[in-house]
Order: sequence, then structure tokens, then C-alpha cells
Amino acid sequence: MLIGTISIANRLILAPMAGITDRPFRTLCRRLGAGLAVSEMLSANPALMDSRKSRERADHRGEPGPIAVQIAGADPASMAEAARINVGQGAQIIDINLGCPARKVCKAAAGSALLRDEALVGRILEAVVRAVPVPVTLKTRTGWSPETRNLPRIARIAREAGIALIAVHGRTRACGYGGVAEFDSLRALRAEIDLPLVANGDIDSPEGAAAVLADTGADAVMIGRAAQGRPWLFREIGHYLATGEHLAPPSPEWIRGLLLEHLDALYRFYGAARGVRIARKHVGWYLCGRAGRRAADHDFLARINRAETPQQQTTAIRARFDSVRRLEDAA
Repeated sequence: MLIGTISIANRLILAPMAGITDRPFRTLCRRLGAGLAVSEMLSANPALMDSRKSRERADHRGEPGPIAVQIAGADPASMAEAARINVGQGAQIIDINLGCPARKVCKAAAGSALLRDEALVGRILEAVVRAVPVPVTLKTRTGWSPETRNLPRIARIAREAGIALIAVHGRTRACGYGGVAEFDSLRALRAEIDLPLVANGDIDSPEGAAAVLADTGADAVMIGRAAQGRPWLFREIGHYLATGEHLAPPSPEWIRGLLLEHLDALYRFYGAARGVRIARKHVGWYLCGRAGRRAADHDFLARINRAETPQQQTTAIRARFDSVRRLEDAA
């Protein structure tokens, strides 16, 4: 698949998720089958660019390319400057956030709030495309609300501005993450627009990915929440799309090793104290992604949340997986 002149290995993209798709998680998902992993959203606000959060989100050391960075803002000049800065730091693809439904983002008239001002969208896209020599992509929703869907007009503005790819989450901003993602809008857009199209929303299985690709005519799928605690989903989907067959599910031992590797990367990236805190949510997702959360898992997660050092956290995880293995052997 091509994004401008840049080739990615397959049709599977990790969605940008604030607080989730940091460098350790992006690197892990790439190794497990994602053809592209988009960074967490970076604010184009000049006052925030040198903050610790922004520096961490812009850190791509050792990360496999192509490097894709998402930026968010409502001022064309600031967005253009943010794009230039990130390209100077190694970004090979710039993605514009037109889809974030978070209240604090929309309150700043950025993210999906921009869907209410199509003229401003056009000025932002044109400014960013002119500012950098790399492909510029767009992530959006189908509109501000079910009553004001304007995806076709946004897509036409994007094409005229020189956007290289459009990724669409099949919900409006008003829908948040509730209900079921709809793909009728994407299917209709595919019939009208020849831009590379990526489908996003509720894609959580190999069969689901195949069905969305067939139903919409999209060129690729973008996966977000379903990969939390299950980063090997990319490998499973890729295998299914290539062969029509399912991979065998990973063993508990393999999952334990992967989780410990992920946590070690978090400790190294954030430092021990912050890494332990950030790891807590990932541990919970890995557990929920196994066979659902049992009552015993609540006690275990409480222990994980009380851990203050990496050693305490990893010791608890090893013990938990050992107890599960003993129960399985006894059965």
C-alpha cells in the first residue's frame, strides 16, 4: 500500500490513541504485524511543544519506519509549523487530527470540532500540505452529529488540498465511542472519491477486518482499542487476510513473555516510577483480553496497582501466570 510515495508493508494500521500509542506500544505492534503505527496526538500549540508530554510523544528513537506523527490544532499557521518541526525530527508522514471527540480538544476548536467549519478545515489542510515535503494524511469522523454528517464534503476538501490518505472512524463526534460503528458512509465515499481510504471503528477480529474491507472497498483498516492488551491482533488479521485461516491462539506462556517485554520497555522509556504507574492499565487490558476478567483478577489488579517498583509488578505477574498454569494443568 502506498501513502504518497511511501510504501507500507500491509493494510493494517495502528490508530493514534492519546496515552496509549507511545513508542513502546507502537514498536510492539509493528513487530506483531502492523504495517504502520501512528503516534499519539501532538498539540500544535507552541506553548505546549516543549512540554515533557510532547517530548515523549515525539520520541521515535529506534522505532521502525515509516514514522507517522499526528498533529492537532485549529490555527493553519501553527499546524504548518508543527508539521515542519516534526518532519525535522524525523516524521515521514504527517497526520491531521479531525476526529478526536475529547471535550478538552473540541473545546479548543480542534479535533472533530473542526468538522463544523469546513472553510477552516480547507485552510489547515492546505497550509500543512504546502509546509512539508512528506505525505499528509487525515483522520476524521463522519460528521459532528448524525444530523450533520459531512464526510463527502470533507473528503473533497482533502483531495483538493493534496491529502494523501483519509482514515474514517465510522461514528460522528456526538456518538463518541457508543453504539456500533457504521460503514455505510465509507462505502458511499469509496464510490465517490479515489483517495486511499482507511476504515476505522469496532474492528476487533480477523473476520471483522475482512468484512469491513469487502463491504466498504477500503484500502486498509485502522485498529485502536481492540489492540489494547492484544497487540498480536495485527498478526492474526494479517494471516487471515492472506490465507483465510486462523492462527492458533497464543499460549499463556507467550502472552506472559510479551507482557513482561512490554512492561520492561515502559520502565525504560518513562523511568521506573512513572513506568510502573503507566503499566497498570496495560496489565488490566492484557488480562481482559485473555478469557474475560474473573473475580480473582480483581484481587490481582489491586496488587498490581499497589506495586511501587518494577520488580514488585513483574513478580506479581509471573506469580499470576504460574497460578493459571497450575490450574490448567490440574484440569
